[in-house]
Amino acid sequence: MRSPKVPDVSRRERQALDAVYRSGAATANDVQAAIPNPPSYSAVRAMLAALVRKGHLRVEREGTRYVYHPTLAREKARTRALSHVIDTFFSGSLAQAVSAMLDERSGRLSEDEARRLERLLKQSREAGR
Repeated sequence: MRSPKVPDVSRRERQALDAVYRSGAATANDVQAAIPNPPSYSAVRAMLAALVRKGHLRVEREGTRYVYHPTLAREKARTRALSHVIDTFFSGSLAQAVSAMLDERSGRLSEDEARRLERLLKQSREAGR
């Protein structure tokens, strides 16, 4: 099985993959209900099969249903996706990515979130990163 990578999925496959990650596991019916303007059931099944072939999902039979599960833990997938976005849109600069997000969310950062970010920055400086 190949190592999953973010760029090898279509927009629709990404929507299906996101639906599975949101719920932790999903059937084709679950995925179809979770994506906007969903394609036919057979098209959803084909997308899920493609995601299995690409190594993003695994499938288990539970009774009469096929249930799809992510192959990567949510934390690992999140890290890979964020790394891809930072590399693609911010030339690998974490500072530019964080700055863009803070600009986008100005006024919507809670006090708890601000304190957490300050604490993480302090820990990072102390660790010499």
